[in-house]
Amino acid sequence: MFTLMMDADAAGGIPATLPAEDPRRRVLHDEVHARPPARIRMPALVVYVAVVHDGVDRAQELAHLRRLPGQDGLTEADLQGNFRRLRCPPGFTVKWERHTEFTRYSLVQPLPPAVGLDASEPELLPHLMVSPEWLAGIPGRTICAIKLAMVTGDLSEPAAVLARARHWFGDQPVVASLLGQQGHSMVVTDFRLRPSGFERMLVVAPPGTSETRAGRISARLLEFETYRMMALLGLPVAKALGGPLADAERRLARLTAEMEAKASSDQALLDDLVGLAAGIERAIAENGYRFAATRAYDRIVSQRIAELRERAIPGTQTISEFMQRRLAPAIATVASTEQRLVALSERIARTSALLRTQVDIAREEQNRQLLEKLTRGQELQLQLQTTVEGLSIAAISYYVISLVLYGAKALKSAGLPLHPELTAGALMPVVLWGVWRMTRRIHARLHGQP
Repeated sequence: MFTLMMDADAAGGIPATLPAEDPRRRVLHDEVHARPPARIRMPALVVYVAVVHDGVDRAQELAHLRRLPGQDGLTEADLQGNFRRLRCPPGFTVKWERHTEFTRYSLVQPLPPAVGLDASEPELLPHLMVSPEWLAGIPGRTICAIKLAMVTGDLSEPAAVLARARHWFGDQPVVASLLGQQGHSMVVTDFRLRPSGFERMLVVAPPGTSETRAGRISARLLEFETYRMMALLGLPVAKALGGPLADAERRLARLTAEMEAKASSDQALLDDLVGLAAGIERAIAENGYRFAATRAYDRIVSQRIAELRERAIPGTQTISEFMQRRLAPAIATVASTEQRLVALSERIARTSALLRTQVDIAREEQNRQLLEKLTRGQELQLQLQTTVEGLSIAAISYYVISLVLYGAKALKSAGLPLHPELTAGALMPVVLWGVWRMTRRIHARLHGQP
């Protein structure tokens, strides 16, 4: 039995000691291994392009990857995991990663000696092992493009290495720091777009730096810059909403003042508030995802920068300091705009509730007045009914007495000694009482009285 259990486990099945496996378990478990960092042998050149893939499907990306040397046999099944590392002759690798909103392409190849640390503003693209046409043909819209040179050097004197790195950047102002608690490497960049559309980064690490460490350094630098750009996608949206938000706030203040002064009808105010609320809710629906994505991307940027564990080089800003001064205001603008939208929506809801309360009170007053009119009408109707009943008693009594009179005359003609007028006059009280009594009984029966 033990042998059978071991065989099942070795074959990838579930041991008999476990319940049935959830179909999602393997995918969720392997998520931590979905995008392993590259192993980079220094000195190396990494050319990185991230594109927004809105409207681009995997088939288009697959067709483009097949244009790489030796990748004719690539299939759709190879791209189902959202990650693929391709080894291409004559000795470079291409890493493809598809994310929710963007796709990343990382090309890693040996660094040509002519563009090492002693060069000045070296041109890197002519040394690529892929054609410029392949780069330009990547499906999507470029959101981030970086040329990362990773060179070896002695870091015992960081100031001297930084001076050489500044010369590599053409003696331009740079941002630099030592990475790791022990300063195992140095990163230098200027965060500027070149005419080619690329940014530049330079990493200097001691000889003997492991390939895994170089891969992790590269991944963190490229990721935080990509997520920084993705986080900033919310900034143009926030700026575009600034004017309409200010107009909406002024409009709401005007409507509130009109409601307080009763300068407009409730229906007109309600129509204006409904239109204002619809516009704000539409803005929230259209831009809520973008604002939420900005918050998420900003958190990832902070995490990746924290993972660098920077140490400052005297006289030079670190990456975290630069980002704190340049990125934080933009993220604050996006957060402020989102808060303004939510707050304005809540204020409109409160104003609408006040207006509905005012309308309800006015409706209740109208109902009260209507009930008073109905009550007065019923009272008048009761008085009229009482008058009619009195007239009815008199009329019925008149006809009954007339019948008595005719009856008495008939009996007198028949020979009975009766005086018709005296007989009718004598019976008049009895007739009146009888008619009145009969009317009261009918009235009581109609009203359910015993």
